[in-house]
Amino acid sequence: MLASRILGGGALRGGMPWWKYVSNRLLTLTENILLGAKLSEYHTGYRAFARNLLEKLPLEKNSDDFVFDNQMLAQIIWLGHPIGEITCPAKYMPEASSINFQRSVRYGLGCLKVGIEFVIARWRGQGSIFPRLTHAA
Repeated sequence: MLASRILGGGALRGGMPWWKYVSNRLLTLTENILLGAKLSEYHTGYRAFARNLLEKLPLEKNSDDFVFDNQMLAQIIWLGHPIGEITCPAKYMPEASSINFQRSVRYGLGCLKVGIEFVIARWRGQGSIFPRLTHAA
């Protein structure tokens, strides 16, 4: 389950910088195309997972950086599990923790790499972070 700042339209009202909003929307569109999904955003920090799902994911193959979360979502989609979304408020303020521009760019490129790896893995039947599927998802 993901809590989306986008669904309720609260991201900009909550103070999300315009460049982060535009980047989020473009990156989400691209990921939806590459992963064959339809999420309102991939980049929220509000997430809840079922234990049995987490036990199926090859988390040890994922990054130790921000892109880890994106890899998890791609793996969940790869395994054919549904991802639900609910709306949540957004509040941005100077004292809140936030990724800086340089790390944001690196994160965005990492997300694009995950999407491209997903497409390649789909062609091959498996990939570096995507397990071999034994049945159709």
